[in-house]
Amino acid sequence: MATAPTPQDAYGLEKLVTEELCKHYNKDFGIECRIGRFHNIYGPFGTWKGGREKAPAAFCRKSLTSTDKFEMWGNCLQTRSFTFIDECVEGVLRAAPQKWTILEATYELSKNHQIILNERSFKSYWQDEFSTEYEQKLKDVRELLKSEELENQIESLMLVDAIQRLGVDYYFQEQIESVLRQHYMEVTSFDGYTLHDLSLFFRLLREHGFFIPADIFNKFKGKDGVFEGKLKQDIRGLMELYEAAQLVTEGEDILDEAAKFSGEIVSNRLKHPYHKSIARFTAKKYIRDSEGINGWRKTLKELAKMNISVAQSTNQQELAKISEWWKNLGLAQELKQARNQPLKWYAWSMASLSDPSMSEQRLELTKTITFIYIIDDIFDLYGTPDELAVFTRAVHMWDYAAIHMLPKPWKMCYKALLDTTNDIGYKIYKNHGYNPIDSLKSTWASLCDAFLVEAKWFASGNLPTSNEYLENGKVSSGVHVILVHIFFLLGINRKTGGAVQVDDISELVSSVAAILRLWDDFGSAKDEQQDGNDGSYIECYMKENPGSTIEIAREHVADMISSEWKYLNKECFGLNKNPSSSSFTKASLNFARMVPLMYSYDDNHRLPDLEEFINSTLFDDTFLVHRP
Repeated sequence: MATAPTPQDAYGLEKLVTEELCKHYNKDFGIECRIGRFHNIYGPFGTWKGGREKAPAAFCRKSLTSTDKFEMWGNCLQTRSFTFIDECVEGVLRAAPQKWTILEATYELSKNHQIILNERSFKSYWQDEFSTEYEQKLKDVRELLKSEELENQIESLMLVDAIQRLGVDYYFQEQIESVLRQHYMEVTSFDGYTLHDLSLFFRLLREHGFFIPADIFNKFKGKDGVFEGKLKQDIRGLMELYEAAQLVTEGEDILDEAAKFSGEIVSNRLKHPYHKSIARFTAKKYIRDSEGINGWRKTLKELAKMNISVAQSTNQQELAKISEWWKNLGLAQELKQARNQPLKWYAWSMASLSDPSMSEQRLELTKTITFIYIIDDIFDLYGTPDELAVFTRAVHMWDYAAIHMLPKPWKMCYKALLDTTNDIGYKIYKNHGYNPIDSLKSTWASLCDAFLVEAKWFASGNLPTSNEYLENGKVSSGVHVILVHIFFLLGINRKTGGAVQVDDISELVSSVAAILRLWDDFGSAKDEQQDGNDGSYIECYMKENPGSTIEIAREHVADMISSEWKYLNKECFGLNKNPSSSSFTKASLNFARMVPLMYSYDDNHRLPDLEEFINSTLFDDTFLVHRP
């Protein structure tokens, strides 16, 4: 039986009752309702004495009226959140004229400054106790990865797997590489391996660029050439086999067979296999599942909780910076029909670049993603093909003198694009010793070329073939812009000593772009408030295949997405042979993993999976660790 809430007398009860009434009126009668929960609002003319005042007002009163010392309640280590009245009013005004969804109207309404009121006032939580404990746990796990205290070799693989699933593997790349290389060098036979152990071995080593042939799973087949029926009783083994089969590349039929065989039993339990999931999103479930387990798992779980606290605080501060940057840019006021979704744009970067230390890279990448959305809206919602051709020519010129060629609403966007991209190029130069501005400019030019092709197609009413649409659509997806920026922001060229060049990622980019384009076209829901005609692969496919149903077309697209994942696996495996490029392949995979969350619209044109991801990573405090 669910536990009923216990509000504070009628003051709390009236809020709960009213919220429930609003929800029911929305569900039963379609009345649009919006619920705002106001916590600790303070500001001028607020109560400042008498016992009902908020802590900031009480603190100010005591500090101003005291002649010596004054009383502070608690141990001075608690944290509370407060919202200034102006920001509360702004939030209400922003919500009022638009459809209320977390993607359109969740804003960082207060500046995220943490102040500690004790004898070490104004020191951030990164210092002192929390930082010391955090560093100690990182040290403990590093020592564990290097030690021989684990019971057997398989337990060391299970430790590596747990580290990755908890989303803290970026701290231990060298140690993980050493553990897996040792396994790779020492294995001579797989005779003693169980289904679970061999599947785990295969998956981890493949993920890190060690070649393990898929035919090692033939040992689990009978004389008839199919997987033995008795394996269906080994649920733990089947679950790991299903996970391993996600790393299939084109032509590896045995892994397709393994996925089908194991999936018949465990696919409902593994709706989100690890290889196609964002560890940051699934880490909390892994923590819950490991409750009560001691040993190294307990240490890892505690580290993961602390990491969630660090990452969430960092991401909240970054979101505040992006929101401020976007507001100051002024494009939301200049291009009123364009999307205004800084939270959604930031979510791409937050998922792709999960290492908390990559703050600068996430901020710059979010700015890049913002312009992809805005320029897409310009081509969809503003101007004729002839006018858009002028904008495209200006982007090719990449010259501030070209601003005079453009209509007034586009001038600001064009200048901001040049300012932002040139600044990103300079920052990369400062960090890595070279300025990739020519490569960055080229991605924007090709993006606008692809947008212009689509604009001409749909203005004429003549649909292209499905292949023509997809090839152009992979460019208009903007994925090449994003991944090329990631490549240079991470300094991959320098890290690999020039062994991996930007041209070497073209096939990987193509696969990720195809996954995004096909997912984008998979459903019929339109993105938010746009009324533009974007077309879709399914529409083109059905036109050139008369008699095919929407179900057949969607099944065809699902098969294509599956094939693109095989190509992506192959490209990632090749790049991962050079450990210095692993940060890029991980970011690329995370980007592909994020795609279903971004495009899985429900019947109400909402994105429930994305909303859950954002709530979990940015706002849920279930696993937040006390930060002194």
